[in-house]
Amino acid sequence: MSGVALVAHHERDTARVHAVRSASWCAEHQQAFWMPHQDAEALDMADHGDDRPIAEADIVLSLGGDGTMLRSVRLLDGAPIPVIGVNLGSLGYLTEIEPDALESSLASFFAGRESGEWHIDDRMMLDVSVNGAHAGRALNEAVIEKSKSGHTVRLLARIDGEPFTHYAADGLIVATPTGSTAYSLSARGPVVSPRHRAVLLTPVSPHMLFDRSLVLDPSEVVEIEVSGHRRAEVAIDGQPTATLDDGDVVCCVPSPATANFVRFGAYRYHQILKANFGLTDR
Repeated sequence: MSGVALVAHHERDTARVHAVRSASWCAEHQQAFWMPHQDAEALDMADHGDDRPIAEADIVLSLGGDGTMLRSVRLLDGAPIPVIGVNLGSLGYLTEIEPDALESSLASFFAGRESGEWHIDDRMMLDVSVNGAHAGRALNEAVIEKSKSGHTVRLLARIDGEPFTHYAADGLIVATPTGSTAYSLSARGPVVSPRHRAVLLTPVSPHMLFDRSLVLDPSEVVEIEVSGHRRAEVAIDGQPTATLDDGDVVCCVPSPATANFVRFGAYRYHQILKANFGLTDR
């Protein structure tokens, strides 16, 4: 059954208010409305909890911030369902509308793309595997990091099957352009326009002279192998995924799936970047 699926931040005070508004709009306009059970229970809206995957919806409403957008994409698991991000926090990079535009945005979406009121901003993702087994899909990044504080981990990076170098570092980040303003940025990685297709390889606190990020073509396959007795951990978009031992390999390749965000009007990424960093015109 099509309709509206809602994914919400569980700790935002206003999330329930706007979830109720969304449910009311859907009831008034004969659109199905449901939420994952954990969201419905967190917002005291158990009647709207459903086992149906959100991938069966026409549209996913994400109430929260960038973290909730990441969770919405993760729950979609590669399904090409559009997501409208409703900002309930500080200015983020992924959300699209403020809460006061909720009903009008739903109306515009269901008017159809031919109305010209919205378009899709599709974002590159990475398919991540561990020792050849699919481990997840990253919108921002896959991070291979040390398990214990006080020690570096030794990681061999291969590009297209050829060894590049061993890193002695706290970890390595394999990021998308969308993820260039997330963890990779805090590790001094470059800011890359989300319209670009590229793979970023950024070391975290490297204990070596070479400390630069690499910006690779998306056709280049990145493999990270744990080298040595110290364990590492892999996390995908901030979610712990696996523990790695000597010889374990994490492989990151561009996914055929994309994250699909609804934009109303032009998406001014550089203006968001400017606002987030407090940049001013000279």
